[in-house]
Amino acid sequence: MDYLSFREKLLPLGCFSIKQIHMFFPHYDVNNITRWVKNGYIIKLKRGWYAFAECVQDRDTSLLIANQLAAPSYISLHYALAYYGMIPETVVQLTSVTTQKTARYENPTGIYTYQTINPRLFFGYQPVSITNLHSNGRTYTIATPEKALLDLLYLHPEYQTEEDFVQLRLDEDYMLYELNQIRLNEYLERWNSPQLNKRVKLLLKAYNI
Repeated sequence: MDYLSFREKLLPLGCFSIKQIHMFFPHYDVNNITRWVKNGYIIKLKRGWYAFAECVQDRDTSLLIANQLAAPSYISLHYALAYYGMIPETVVQLTSVTTQKTARYENPTGIYTYQTINPRLFFGYQPVSITNLHSNGRTYTIATPEKALLDLLYLHPEYQTEEDFVQLRLDEDYMLYELNQIRLNEYLERWNSPQLNKRVKLLLKAYNI
């Protein structure tokens, strides 16, 4: 297994696991992986997961990695709100929700955090096509704006009052003109949580909606 053949097969994946390496190269030499990490050709994301060093600065690859490090998961919470332009801050951590245990990973491609959600509430996400040269039609999954907002309220109960919601600095034009109220209400019905309904009403009131 030479490096060029290895790169050709695995680069379109964005990131890859030991299991995937074995699928393409059943007789691979683990010493090659160790050497290529040492030489800076590939980087270790977490135990058993890797990416090519050239992907470090690629946002789409980071989003794909976020989906892979804890599966199943989708990007949500503060990162998704910033992604849609709903909050003004640049969010450094790539925040996701998962049905797996809460986790945090830090590697050269970024900081990835995962919060646990009940499998019943694991919905409201959509695929987005990766646009870089080597994507090979791959996608990452991210919450819809409405689900990202509800995930945030559900998983961060510290947001309780109108003042708390104002401190989120949600974009008023987005909230008024772009937030899908029908979808938001459908999600709330599916959630079936009187407490969450109450907090959403307070949030909408805080933004004069």
